[in-house]
Amino acid sequence: MHLLALALYHRDGRPDPRVIRFRPGALNILTGESETGKSAVLGIVEYCLGRQTFTLPDGVITNTTGWYALLVQVGPTRLFLGRPNPTGASTNKAMLVIGDHTLDLPTADQMHVNADAAAIRAELSARIGIEDFRFQPPPGAGRSAFDVSSAQAVLLCLQKQNEIANQSLLFHRQGEPGIAQTIKDTLPYFLGAAGPDQAARRHELAETNKVLRRVNKQIEEARRRVEDGEAHRVALARLAVDGGLIADVPEALTAAALDDLLRQALEAAPSVPSLPGQDDRRERLAAERRQLRDQMQEVNTARAILDSWHEESTALTGELHVQLSRLKPIGLLGMAPDNTDAQTCPLCSQQLPVPDPQISDLQALTRRLDRELEDLSALQPGRTRHREELDGQAREIQARLRSNAATLEAINTSDRQLRQAQDLRTRQAHIQGRILQELQRTTTQGKDGLAELQRSADRLTEQAAALQNLVDSDEVGAETENRLNEVADLMTDWARALGLEHAATADEVRISLTLLNVVLRTPAGRRPLTRIGSAKNWIGYHLVAHLALHTYFNRHNRPVPGFLMLDQPTQAFFPEEVHDADTVLDADWEAVRAYFALISQAVSRNEGGLQVIVCDHVNLRDEWFREAVVENWRGGAALIPTDWITTGS
Repeated sequence: MHLLALALYHRDGRPDPRVIRFRPGALNILTGESETGKSAVLGIVEYCLGRQTFTLPDGVITNTTGWYALLVQVGPTRLFLGRPNPTGASTNKAMLVIGDHTLDLPTADQMHVNADAAAIRAELSARIGIEDFRFQPPPGAGRSAFDVSSAQAVLLCLQKQNEIANQSLLFHRQGEPGIAQTIKDTLPYFLGAAGPDQAARRHELAETNKVLRRVNKQIEEARRRVEDGEAHRVALARLAVDGGLIADVPEALTAAALDDLLRQALEAAPSVPSLPGQDDRRERLAAERRQLRDQMQEVNTARAILDSWHEESTALTGELHVQLSRLKPIGLLGMAPDNTDAQTCPLCSQQLPVPDPQISDLQALTRRLDRELEDLSALQPGRTRHREELDGQAREIQARLRSNAATLEAINTSDRQLRQAQDLRTRQAHIQGRILQELQRTTTQGKDGLAELQRSADRLTEQAAALQNLVDSDEVGAETENRLNEVADLMTDWARALGLEHAATADEVRISLTLLNVVLRTPAGRRPLTRIGSAKNWIGYHLVAHLALHTYFNRHNRPVPGFLMLDQPTQAFFPEEVHDADTVLDADWEAVRAYFALISQAVSRNEGGLQVIVCDHVNLRDEWFREAVVENWRGGAALIPTDWITTGS
């Protein structure tokens, strides 16, 4: 896959887009001054290839552009990939058009959303030859499986200016969370060391081992049941004796005799005693008890009333006797004349404040008190008899209550015996349930079941061994290193040609899949790029690594886009604030020329299979360099035309 054109469509809808044409299978140089939009080209390309996140900063480009687009070619097919300028940080919207070699950029009025970013990635994946391959991480790796697609392949095709000069990172977006592991997982596939077949075998091996572990666990459990089964059945038989299901367990029993004994206990059906009518008798006794208590209450009330009357009569009689004892002495005075002056005291002849009663009145009162005392004495025998009758009734009722309580206690005792019998039956049923479970288990998973499990384990062991042999024969790690050896040969030659530090004395310059970085194997030991100084060397080793990788991809027809985009690979040779490299006089122009010459040689070596797009300040005067320049943004030229800025909104 090569890039044919990059297009920007103005947001005001003007028909002609801003177009940058690229030559497929060749070196394409986009040179220019600083702040002309060179670095934005890589972000636009990545966005159009299906990245959801939009990475361009807000500014002139985002303010004037309505659509970003790429025209790419994969074999005889062309694809137009359009993405609208997002209103936020990301968008899934896209436009996808597929055609033959005549397909070109549409006009602005033809732009419309007909797909999404996922559709672009899926179409590119299929077109460049990525197989239906779902990467399965190793067991316990703690990360999810994912489908390999063009999204991972594009990571191998881009180098931003802050990446190509980074001594710690080799690949695009490697420093973002999860991206480094994704590259480690997918680079073996893109190199050809891993693929769907290997992944399927590894997955099948993992599943087979999982089933084998489960069967081995079942075998251990079955063996333990067989070994412990007899002791367990003897214990159940003794439990059946305690529950009254069988009479006794002999000292020595064969397995068959023990099973017969357990079946005998299982078939035992002890009877539960029944006492019909108990509930009715209990209800009748309760009703009788309530009636007797009511009668006792009536008797007690009558006795209380009688006792109250007796107490009142006794008090009255006592009072009458006191009054009578006071009046009796009056009879000793005899009868006084009726004309006695009641106003004068008969003893001292003094005038009385209150007249005295007549003696005849006092004598009449005395006689009346005598009669009342006689009447009260006549009533006492009757009250005494009534009290004795009430006491007799109370004793009779109490006797009947005691009899009622004794009968009810007898019934409750019978109920307790019945409950005990029912509890025994429940216990017996529980014992029989355990016996039934044991007999069923030993029948279905006895020695025959154990033998069948063992045969299954043997088959699974053979299957796992065969799969392991297949996996070992195509061991991904070893095969990946083997393929990286071919990449290392190119890297070593090119690093020496550029005169990079330590390259001349190194036995080998290679890519470490573990570190995801360049590593030199020297007589003094392994030296990673992080232990090599100078941005010039970091850029140089990045350059040889990616050119060698893409040369390998092209040689072996691997499903990776056939382009490599480099942003400012010569930045280490110029001051940080340089506006135009053409104005720098003291740069190491020979080293700069060597870097671009190496890129040009690598492109030629791939015979049209590799397209390299370089965005840089450099504008060499060499003929081969000038032929490679596709855009020169100097003298007011830039990614965004001047009239877009002056007339755009």
